Amino acid sequence: MVKYRRAKVAGGCYFLTLALQDRRSDLLFKNAALLRRCLQDTQARLPFRVPALVVLPEHLHMLMVLPPDDADSSARIRMLKASFMGALRQQVGSEVQTNAKGEANIWQRRFWEHLIRDEQDYRHHVDYIHINPLKHGLVTRVRDWPFSSFHHYVRQGLLPIDWAGEAGVEIEDAGE
Repeated sequence: MVKYRRAKVAGGCYFLTLALQDRRSDLLFKNAALLRRCLQDTQARLPFRVPALVVLPEHLHMLMVLPPDDADSSARIRMLKASFMGALRQQVGSEVQTNAKGEANIWQRRFWEHLIRDEQDYRHHVDYIHINPLKHGLVTRVRDWPFSSFHHYVRQGLLPIDWAGEAGVEIEDAGE
């Protein structure tokens, strides 16, 4: 079995990408409220902060900041994925299936992780998260995507409502 190396830094800030197995699915978009509840439940059980997040139809990006005495981002991702899968399974007409190992057919097995190095890296990844719906052609203006922390940044006065303007703006890829 391959042993994946993960950066383990207590109190670290991580850029994470979680994707569905079926990259043509819109399951996350359709169940964004449920995903939000599962994220909040996970945060209540294993604390962490989410300074930036975007939920797209079949994947999500987020920044996760761990408590100063904790370096286990993987446990939080496992719990979030399991919580979401379990909540989906309880819905009427659920299409959640499991294989012989009991793994659900929802999430890709692994996730992308990048340890944020400094303030510039942090800002770059916040921008990448917020521009992502535009990058994928889901909207022509960032403000038109409802499942993004962009709106929180606008309310806090950290970004203008017309940030990134119209479609066609280029932001460097953060490693999706």
